Amino acid sequence: GHCISIGALIVAFVLFLCLRSIRCLRNIIHWNLITTFILRNVMWFLLQMIDHNIHESNEPWCRCITTVYNYFVVTNFFWMFVEGCYLHTAIVMTYSTDKLRKWVFLFIGWCIPCPIIIAWAIGKLYYENEQCWFGKEPGKYIDYIYQGPVILVLLINFVFLFNIVRILMTKLRASTTSETIQYRKAVKATLVLLPLLGITYMLFFVNPGEDDISQIVFIYFNSFLQSFQGFFVSVFYCFLNGEVRSAARKRWHRWQDHHALRVRVARAMSIPTSPTRISFHSIKQTAAV
Repeated sequence: GHCISIGALIVAFVLFLCLRSIRCLRNIIHWNLITTFILRNVMWFLLQMIDHNIHESNEPWCRCITTVYNYFVVTNFFWMFVEGCYLHTAIVMTYSTDKLRKWVFLFIGWCIPCPIIIAWAIGKLYYENEQCWFGKEPGKYIDYIYQGPVILVLLINFVFLFNIVRILMTKLRASTTSETIQYRKAVKATLVLLPLLGITYMLFFVNPGEDDISQIVFIYFNSFLQSFQGFFVSVFYCFLNGEVRSAARKRWHRWQDHHALRVRVARAMSIPTSPTRISFHSIKQTAAV
């Protein structure tokens, strides 16, 4: 699941990077969200490579990997918050998206998680400095330093979505402008992804019970949703994005036309050097090309 997600995320990242014609604030937000998922999955692979003995010895570099991984987990949810905030500002508050500043969203998505993770790392260093800071035991609440803001961001996003859906069902139902259609598609994608991300995160706080069957079902369900999150984000925000598909199709047709023109020019330039094999008709055709 993580391998499939990383493959899909890298394709989506390259598409957003190469298709400059669709580079607007909304797609820049999608691009940053996809970037956080790529980095999060890479750090997850690094965590899985840590040996159990190193985990128990609590090496400093091991703690750094856990810290960076948790930072990208938090940025994931803060960029989902940016997605909800952008849609809420554009649809509910009817605020012109041209007046929105990119640096504000970049600050929310990348900078605000920094002090949260720093506070968590300090708490871990002084109170729970064990097992590479990964996981928590019952009765220890240092991890809530970063999990609390994530839960708050999820709750705010659900409020945003409630207001967005309410407005879409009343004011924007009859509107057929291209911008409104794009907003509808973005809201549909967010409606699918936000509960998906929220459910997988909330499952960490659920105790599946001591029954073996319930534990197995919980582990498989949670692992499936976690590992395929990046794939779902790539599909809904990139592969099913009408702007991305249209721009990629135009880019492909442009490349095909350019390639065909180069082939025709190469054929026209390949004139035999022997004067006895050159006919007046071939010279005329070459000159016409």
